[in-house]
Amino acid sequence: MAKVIAVANQKGGVGKTTTCVNLAASLVAAKRKVLLIDIDPQGNATTGSGCEKNDLDYMIGDVLLGDATFSQALISGCQAGYDILPANPDLSVAQVSLLEFDKREQQLSIALAPIRDDYDYLLIDCPPSLNMLTINALVAADSVLIPMQCEYYALEGLSGLMETIDLLKKSIKPQLYIEGLLRTMHDSRVRLTQEVSEQLIAYFGNKVFNTIIPRNVRLAEAPSYGLPTLHYDRKSAGAEAYLALAGEIIKRHQRTIEMV
Repeated sequence: MAKVIAVANQKGGVGKTTTCVNLAASLVAAKRKVLLIDIDPQGNATTGSGCEKNDLDYMIGDVLLGDATFSQALISGCQAGYDILPANPDLSVAQVSLLEFDKREQQLSIALAPIRDDYDYLLIDCPPSLNMLTINALVAADSVLIPMQCEYYALEGLSGLMETIDLLKKSIKPQLYIEGLLRTMHDSRVRLTQEVSEQLIAYFGNKVFNTIIPRNVRLAEAPSYGLPTLHYDRKSAGAEAYLALAGEIIKRHQRTIEMV
């Protein structure tokens, strides 16, 4: 059965979509079968994977509302080699309709249940807010990967997300856990970056990934070509960092399986 990882942070601009797209491509490069689920109405993970979000017959919102099947909305084998459940701005409308459902916070989990055995990893790109779409992602997930910049305001956003995760663990998803905190857009020359990084390690310990994603122009350029950085410039520092992250996640997953 696949491991389902929600990539979440209520603060925008911390690298959630960049992480989802590049981690998916890197896991594929490691011979894993991956499904990327775009549950952000901006649809950036969809376009960043080379799919035209405005030409979709069906998208993830239709699946959540029961208006389309998983197979109808699925885009198989994008340029980077993973499958994707796409999104576009219509997902904002679907979110409102979702509030009328009895099990509104479980609709993504229900939709994914029949296909989890078909993949090794499912990655969910969450919106930059704690709304019903994000709650659906967290309930469907086994773990949460939190990308964050090493700056003061990023720490403030982290506390809100941690409170939400704790609330879900107490109410509906007791087995949900933190996959890890990923330091993104990292510039070791900035003193504040180093100080916040040290605070994260002091508080979260081994929950902070060893891999650090550097501030890298190739990571910023690749989405405009509809490609993960690995397929845009494999030798770039950004591509190499996400390959290292994929390796770190695979090792953690294997250790977990061995302990069961």
